[in-house]
Amino acid sequence: MLLAFVPARGGSKGIPRKNLAVLAGRPLIQYTLEAALGSSSVDEIFVSTDDEEIARFCERLGIVMHYRRPAELAGDDSPLMPAIEHGLRAYERDRGRLPEELLLLQPTSPLRIAQDIDGAVAEFRSRRADSLVGVHRMAEHPYECVKTLPGGWDYLEHPPQAVTRRQDYQGGYFFINGALYLVRTDVLLMRRTLIEPGVTHLYEMPRERGIDVDSPLELAYAEALLASRN
Repeated sequence: MLLAFVPARGGSKGIPRKNLAVLAGRPLIQYTLEAALGSSSVDEIFVSTDDEEIARFCERLGIVMHYRRPAELAGDDSPLMPAIEHGLRAYERDRGRLPEELLLLQPTSPLRIAQDIDGAVAEFRSRRADSLVGVHRMAEHPYECVKTLPGGWDYLEHPPQAVTRRQDYQGGYFFINGALYLVRTDVLLMRRTLIEPGVTHLYEMPRERGIDVDSPLELAYAEALLASRN
């Protein structure tokens, strides 16, 4: 059984009440909920919110909302893992069991679609993975990125000397975009992390569907991408 877990607290820093911010005429959270509702892999949707307006909006989309996240787990600096654990324990008390698999879908990734979810779940299961995370190829290649050092700087990754053209750059360099995280629930509760370096499987997505909205500029960018898609 796969549970889509959507963390959606009422407060935010970059954009006031970000999860209800309007993107192309619809609240930001609606895109994530519709992707989950449209997925053939998701069995149930659980929204973790402390906000009554968000809860009422979810109910209008047909998502049952009994749970409310406690205020102490919904602050600007509250870590996500305790909120996930609290929500899962509430789900277990209500249903008498835990889901076998958990899919974390953050509302700040509005351009992720149902096909991304279904493709990720299919790969997760076919590989019998403990965990999987959505990624896309880096826009800025590490050969052109630098890091500061005491007294100077250095390239993040040194290219082979023979490489002089950008189109010849090699290497599997990806960005964890936050659009989706898949994990076996027992593994999540035991290890208390969504990602393990070298263990978590990487699921490549198109870069434009991995945008993370955390500022007014990114909201405008997402709206432009939606317009070009339509």
